[in-house]
Amino acid sequence: MYPIKFKSLYYEKIWGGRGLQSFRDDLPDGNIGESWDVACRSNGMSIVSNGEFKDMKFDELIKKMGDKIVGTKIDRHRFPLLIKLINATQKLSIQVHPDDEYANKVENEMGKTEVWYVIEALPGASLIVGTKNECSIDEFKKGIKTGTLEKFLNKIPVKKGDVYFIKSGMVHAICEGLVLAEIQQNSDVTYRVYDYNRGRELHVKKALDVINFNLKPKKSTGLKIQRDGYAKTYLCFSREFSLELYDISKEALEHSDRERFYIFTCVDGCGDIIYDGGAEPIKKGDSVLIPASLGKYSLKGKMKLLRSYVPNFDKLEKSILSEVEKI
Repeated sequence: MYPIKFKSLYYEKIWGGRGLQSFRDDLPDGNIGESWDVACRSNGMSIVSNGEFKDMKFDELIKKMGDKIVGTKIDRHRFPLLIKLINATQKLSIQVHPDDEYANKVENEMGKTEVWYVIEALPGASLIVGTKNECSIDEFKKGIKTGTLEKFLNKIPVKKGDVYFIKSGMVHAICEGLVLAEIQQNSDVTYRVYDYNRGRELHVKKALDVINFNLKPKKSTGLKIQRDGYAKTYLCFSREFSLELYDISKEALEHSDRERFYIFTCVDGCGDIIYDGGAEPIKKGDSVLIPASLGKYSLKGKMKLLRSYVPNFDKLEKSILSEVEKI
């Protein structure tokens, strides 16, 4: 096996732009809002771009290689994650996503919890994350009807490197002037509650079913562990996925996990993933899947990488606690 890269799937959006062009040389014309970089969905299927399996669809690769790709503890019939880059030059809709229980019952889909990492932010850029303490459901409904909803929402200035965990049920929106990496459950269920009169469909009733007004925003600063040649920061971990930041100054030695895949997304700099049999270059904007059967590999260069995966929650929790005890 080898580190797997995929062709990016680009999507035009009314709020999109050309922000990905600074590090992508294959960006098509138009206002590109999303790049799906690791996707296994009927409405968006990644195609391998490198190595032995080049031009193979991701679902076909999983069917062919099974546990060697996804790992023994991951359902090979339903790939759990979706990795995106988002470029917003206008505000996205104010929206919310359901949890697994509601999504399975109503949409026959997975729920959607996600996390944002700010890759680039223009001066004054912000995110909307959650509602203000004084916002009741009646005030929220009134805000929708009168077009004054934003005054009941938490609008937070952000900068490059900021991280926010968006749990299902939390009202949120990406505002203009941002390029983000979005790691999420493999779901495409979004309920818009307000869209600045752009004429797109709203889903107010379903949104009100799933909004959790008790969820409050908190920037993820994480737990940083300094190693020889790199630093590793545990940014967030949940049963849906874990996210870690590797800040590589020289090299990090790693080993794949036969129980699960890893995905590395480069958010700054460049380098190589070196493995038994070769090396795969990685640069800003790239996502690379580490198969469960890859074995030993190293991350070499000067770069920042996000590592996302579905963890053994209890095992990871114990590992993080053991790191805390060493500090």
